[in-house]
Amino acid sequence: MKTYLEPQKTLWPELTERVMTDDAVIEERVRAILDRVRKEGDKALKQLASEIDGVDLSAGVEVTAQEIASGISEVSAELKSALHSAFANIRKFHQAQAFEPVEVKTAPGVKCIQKAVPIRKVGLYIPGGSAPLFSTVLMLAIPAKVAGCAEVVLCTPCGKDGKVAPAVLYAASLCGVDRIFKVGGAQAVAAMAYGTETVPAVDKIFGPGNRYVTKAKEMVSRKVAIDMPAGPSEVLVMADSSAVPAFVASDLLSQAEHGPDSQVILVCDSEELAAAVQEQVQIQLDTLPRKETALKALEGSRIIVMSSLDEQIEFVNMYAAEHLIISMRNPWAIAERITAAGSVFVGNYTPESAGDYASGTNHTLPTSGWARSMSGVNLDSFNRKITYQEITQDGMMSLGNVIVEMARAEGLDAHANAAMIRMQE
Repeated sequence: MKTYLEPQKTLWPELTERVMTDDAVIEERVRAILDRVRKEGDKALKQLASEIDGVDLSAGVEVTAQEIASGISEVSAELKSALHSAFANIRKFHQAQAFEPVEVKTAPGVKCIQKAVPIRKVGLYIPGGSAPLFSTVLMLAIPAKVAGCAEVVLCTPCGKDGKVAPAVLYAASLCGVDRIFKVGGAQAVAAMAYGTETVPAVDKIFGPGNRYVTKAKEMVSRKVAIDMPAGPSEVLVMADSSAVPAFVASDLLSQAEHGPDSQVILVCDSEELAAAVQEQVQIQLDTLPRKETALKALEGSRIIVMSSLDEQIEFVNMYAAEHLIISMRNPWAIAERITAAGSVFVGNYTPESAGDYASGTNHTLPTSGWARSMSGVNLDSFNRKITYQEITQDGMMSLGNVIVEMARAEGLDAHANAAMIRMQE
């Protein structure tokens, strides 16, 4: 990690840049995959699984009840217990987000209402490969069920043996996912967007993924809603002399091990602390099975030393991190001044991994600076807000002239007539 000492503000835009990759080739490949799935359905899904992943799906793309039962039996009692605890916390926090209907009489005889209505069909993408993210099943399926979505389907890559990771199957069963499909990559996004003979088309697609999945979500968003633009995972840690260097290093590495294009940032107030954290990073790196992945991510990561707290906060808000950890004195006072972050972790004993798994908040968060304008996944993500209005005869008599005057001023006479004809009656 390169260290920057008291960087001038003219350098800040460069320091907030994420790892950028040229995705022109990826876009071309994804477009071809989307077209094949849209035109050929299940046939394309099976061929692509064989061509890209070397997986034989000739027996079918949907996980059977027997396969689910077999997979669940392989999950240890300890992991089941952990999943149940995480499930309870996540559901409790998301249940508390329930939207109360709004009903207001804006004028005599004029009533306006807003209600939350669940999205009917949602599709969840769960990454597989070297690290099947069964925790993401909880983060997406729990709020979907709490919201009352009528159909929840899940797509995830399977292994070379044609089996889905047992922990993913258990988490999906625990959450009440309706159907599970052995489909990964851009083709899974295409299947949920367009529908195939087996995979139903959905109204909104959720979930993280690699660059192919991300590009596919972006491209199908012209037809189906998506949760958010997604990019590589990231964390920014704010630290001062009250921080524990070993804790800070562990938080940086917990994101660095996600992928080679992940980014971790340390903003601290002294060179001494920066050096202590660097030392701990090196010590802890040697214990990680995913050391090479973390090392690659650290190449595009930074340590920034700023003595001014005001400038630290200004920089942090400019960066708009997916995950922000505040390991400083009076952390809540600093947290109150944060205006752009996906999720904030307050104090030395609040690791980012708590939010990833079990504290109750959602770990599906905006990356690449989108936290300046977007929220992470929450209960609202699975709802639509519908407004209703009812106007009585007396209400129309009092409001009608306002409608007529405004409509005529815009040159929309039919709009005016719709009010006038009621008033004349």
